[in-house]
Amino acid sequence: MAHGAIGGAIDPFIFRLAIFVLAIFVGYFVVWSVTPALHTPLMSVTNAISSVIVVGALLAVGVHLASDASWVSKLFGFIALVFASVNIFGGFLVTQRMLAMYKKKG
Repeated sequence: MAHGAIGGAIDPFIFRLAIFVLAIFVGYFVVWSVTPALHTPLMSVTNAISSVIVVGALLAVGVHLASDASWVSKLFGFIALVFASVNIFGGFLVTQRMLAMYKKKG
């Protein structure tokens, strides 16, 4: 666990929130520093990363194997599964349309 400079323990929520905020800034600067020619492959990679969310959602939906399974975790897992699936398929559709713009007609 992380400890503060004074010696006290840092609240785990604040620690995770700080990591989340740093990840937002890093992601923002990484995406905006990519050249326009690489935006299509970047979108494809982010859609592939969304498949990790699908795996986590499937694990959350299938928590009936655990002894302390609750309906809330199954509900959130199902919602995450639906949203991640829409993100994956919609993202690949957009990527396909963007690549179609570069094909020669005729």
